[in-house]
Amino acid sequence: LSESGVPQLVQPMIWDYAADLDVESKVQLVEKYQRCGFSKVWFASAFKGATGVNQSLTLIGHHLKNHLQWMKVASSSPAEVLEGIVLTGWQRYDHFSVLCELLPVAIPSLAVCLQALKNGGYSEKIKEDVEKLLGMSNLEIDTFMR
Repeated sequence: LSESGVPQLVQPMIWDYAADLDVESKVQLVEKYQRCGFSKVWFASAFKGATGVNQSLTLIGHHLKNHLQWMKVASSSPAEVLEGIVLTGWQRYDHFSVLCELLPVAIPSLAVCLQALKNGGYSEKIKEDVEKLLGMSNLEIDTFMR
């Protein structure tokens, strides 16, 4: 791979939407890409649409945990190699499925995930900031929003 010249042409993206993604294996993957000559890598998370084929509501806690895990990967990887993170929001769980988790029900999840990334974690203050920003009285993280 190093000799092919590909690492000078592209930047790989590492995808994982799991709430319990294996931080150590992702760090090892970043290091492997770096040894192959890739100067930068991207991470790909999801703020919606990645937890089930019939999902209609977004479980914010799942996506928040995914982002917190990605932040652990970033802090354990060489700083110069991370180019960024892409927050995906899938409209279909797969190409053969009906629409799932439409954007309006997922906006609170997007707001929480963005604030967690921006602030380097999640706290009660961040929860309150998101509630205020979205005009919500009680943001539910570990249960489905009503």
